[in-house]
Amino acid sequence: SRRTRTAVRRIERPSPNHDGRGDAPIDMLVLHYTGMQSAEGALDRLTDPAAKVSAHYTIDEDGTVYVHVAEDRRAWHAGVSSWRGRNRCNDFSIGIELEGADDRAFEDAQYAMLADLTGALRAAYAISDVVGHSDIAPERRTDPGPCFDWARFRKLAGI
Repeated sequence: SRRTRTAVRRIERPSPNHDGRGDAPIDMLVLHYTGMQSAEGALDRLTDPAAKVSAHYTIDEDGTVYVHVAEDRRAWHAGVSSWRGRNRCNDFSIGIELEGADDRAFEDAQYAMLADLTGALRAAYAISDVVGHSDIAPERRTDPGPCFDWARFRKLAGI
């Protein structure tokens, strides 16, 4: 397994909500927001076996990265999803949660860390697309939401 390393504070907060990826190569990042009032609440949900949801990473408002699922495993973040004619986006993507919601701006530290993590993932995998959950499940999701500044993120990430 190729584990992406970034020079940041990373805290292991494992989730049991994952399974085998199959043969699909990782070529997409899916950005989410937690939609919760606190990082702790989001972390509890992403690591609760009963919730049956997870992501590979969560980036807290202070830029701390929480690692939930190994990159070579399929995290359960996208649900029913489709991108460019391919269904089941969990099979070929890495999910990154940002602490936040539709009505809250994201923090400078989150953008900086997301750009750093995106760069590390793009160096490790043939990432062709970086999308929002709203792009792959538009009928049911809005994240990362209207407060996410895509232009700022793309500039910082060099994409």
